[in-house]
Formats: sequence, structure tokens, C-alpha cells
Amino acid sequence: MANIITRRTALATGGGIIASTAMPGFKASAITLGNAEMPKLPIENGATLRVLRPTKFVDPDEVIFRENIKKFTDATGVPVRVDFVGWEDLRPQTAVSANTGAGPDIVIGWPDDPHLYTDKLVEVSDIAEYLGKKYGGWYFLAEKYGKKNGTNNWIAVPMGGSGGPMVYRKSWVREAGFEKIPNDLGQYLALCKSLKKNGHPVGFALGNAVGDANGFTQWLLWAHGGTIVDADGKVSINRRETIDALNYVKELYPTMIEGTLSWQDPSNNKAFIAEQISMTTNGVSIYFALKNNPASAAIAADVDHARVPSGPIGKPGESALILNGMIFKHSKYPNAAKQFLTFMMEQDQYEKWLTGCLGYWAQPLKAYAELDVWKSDPKLLAYRDTCANQFWNGYQGPITAASGAVNAEYVIVNMFASVASGQSSAADAAAEAERRAKRYYKT
Repeated sequence: MANIITRRTALATGGGIIASTAMPGFKASAITLGNAEMPKLPIENGATLRVLRPTKFVDPDEVIFRENIKKFTDATGVPVRVDFVGWEDLRPQTAVSANTGAGPDIVIGWPDDPHLYTDKLVEVSDIAEYLGKKYGGWYFLAEKYGKKNGTNNWIAVPMGGSGGPMVYRKSWVREAGFEKIPNDLGQYLALCKSLKKNGHPVGFALGNAVGDANGFTQWLLWAHGGTIVDADGKVSINRRETIDALNYVKELYPTMIEGTLSWQDPSNNKAFIAEQISMTTNGVSIYFALKNNPASAAIAADVDHARVPSGPIGKPGESALILNGMIFKHSKYPNAAKQFLTFMMEQDQYEKWLTGCLGYWAQPLKAYAELDVWKSDPKLLAYRDTCANQFWNGYQGPITAASGAVNAEYVIVNMFASVASGQSSAADAAAEAERRAKRYYKT
């Protein structure tokens, strides 16, 4: 009996069973794997886990995630409870857990969140380095958000990133006189004006939307050469480049559908699917919903994606909404938690999740760019390298509690919204954003 290894024993001793439990009926892609040994992480006796993560935007995100959890429990005997919460509710609940030292063992939270609670998290360098060696290394944004600033110490396991390229109706763009989304900001504004004139307004979130509003407004700031802080972390928001970006949104806003000042993350999805808008920035969820609804086949065929216009900076000012898996020190079962995060990132689990979601949470590990899902539909390619984007919250400065707080408090979003709505001049809005940013950066 001494040589008999159960599935739980294999996991508890760091064995390879994590990577070998293939799902029935799903054929794994042939990808290049590195030689890596899973760290030995004996699961604690009586371990149970509670996981908190954001709610789905596409149904398979939750369905397959739950299936993978069941596989983990079947393999290890560790019961796992998962709670899916609204995007706006996730950050406050994370804060409560961090500050009270109670609650979920694992929070799969937003990109900056680990940097708000660095002293309250279990270091996960062992499993992050294992995964990186096995799956071709981590993309830029995964390392940027997963490691504690200025160190090589991993404080979170990035699980995916939702990008925000342009989602648009091809026929309406052609009717407006353009064959594709122009890279020049002036031409892009002309396109939006023409779309509005033709009765097809655009729509971009300007409410406190975690993903869409932050992504849209940061793009406008970066595309004009603006930054919140410089490379040394000194507040740099109140400069000419920011004023240019704010004046641009003042011209762009009249081309939008009414109501965007209060939009949350689901709002542009609903408006686009209802054919109320011709273009927005979004993850793949809009296309996923249209493609999987037979009644929307004609609309899906007319949808395409494109990188956001680069403007004078010469490259698309896109970041990504990274899902960061954090283990809190108050967990009684840190090894079980590490085993769980690793299990969810292994190919047999990860590929089915990624494929089922059509790449909604694009991979943070480079080898997964070889997965068959990215070859299945050319319209998905705009999302494949999402985590390779080289802009981040608080660009060009370090990722710290300050950059996380500025993003969480919607400093940039509110600045743009105040100018778009006519409540503030560009100069006053930039000055107010500077004042708010300095509260956190203390410069």
C-alpha cells in the first residue's frame, strides 16, 4: 500500500495530477511546454476554501469556472465555496476582508488590489515561477500587476485580462466614409461625427465603471501623451497633454448617445446589442453574446474589432483589466489555496475556460497564445495579446497603493466626465484631478 498514490496524495506532495485531469469531450491544443516541477505544497488537514470573484459577463465564465472547482474538489477532497459578486461590489468587499482579517481565503480581484494590501497577502512566488517556467513566461502586464513594486516577489497570480479595443459595426463605418478605424485622432473624431450624423451615435462609459470607463478615459489621456504621474511617481496630470485630451473629449461627447455619464460596465453591451450605438470600447462579451444568439447572426457578422487609435504616442494606449488571484494571510489553508490557483491555471482547466469564454479573460501566460481558440475566428485576434499591452494604471509611475487608490476613486474618469458634461473647463478639471491625485501620492 505504500506505493499507492491517491489523487489527493499526489496534489498534497506537489505531484503532477494537477495537470493531468483532462475534461471529457474537450481536446486540448498542442502547445509548447517548459520543464517545470510543481512546488511541494502539502494540503492542510481539514482544508476548506472560500473564493470571491467578479460576476460573469459571459455565461461560460461562471459555468466552466464552477466545473473546474468541482474537478479540484474531486481531485483533492477540499470543498470550495465560490461567491460571484458585482464588479462595483468586489473592491469594497475585498477591502472589508483585508481590513478585518476575515472572509475569503482567495479573492480574485482587480489589477491594483494586491498593491493596496501587500502586507496582508501570502507571497505566491513559488507557484507563479512554476507556472511561468511551464507555460512560456508571463506577459508584461501580468508581471507588472502580479509582483510587488520594485521586487521579484509575486503577491498575486494573474488569471487573465479583459482588453478594451474598439467594437464597431463594419457597414455603418463604411457608410460614414471609412473602410476601417483610423489611427489618427483627428480622423477618428471625424468618423464619430459622421456616424452620429447618420443616426448611429457612438457610446463610451463615463460613469464609475470599473472596466469600461477607466479603459476609455485612460486611452484618451495616454493617446495625447498625458500621464497621471511621471516615472518617478510625481503627479503630472495637470499638463498641456491632459488639457488636449480633455478638449478632445469635449468634441467627442456630442457624438455619443445620451446617458453615458451614468453608464456602468454592462451599459455599453446593452446599447450595442440593441443597435443603439455603432461603436464602443469593450471586451469580447458583446461579440460573444451576438455570436451565440441565432437571432443576432446578421449583427454578429457585421461586428469587428480594432485597436484603439494611437495618436501621437505611436502605439495603442490600451491596458487590461487583470484578474489577480490573491491569498490572504488570514487563510488557515494557504497551501490548499496555492494548489487551487495553480490547478485553475493548468492547461486542462484553463484552456476550456478561455475557449468557452472566447478569450474574454485573455491569457497572462505566453504559451496559451498558441491555443486553438485564437485560430478559430479572426475577429478574436484583437484580444489575444491583451496582457502584452504596456500601459498600466498609474502609468508611467510604479504600481503602488497610491496608483490603486487613484484608479479606485475614478479620478481620471471623473475628470473627463466633468469636461464632457460641461460642468468644468479643461483647466479646472485638470487642476482638480491633480489635487485629488496628490492626496494619495503625497507629492
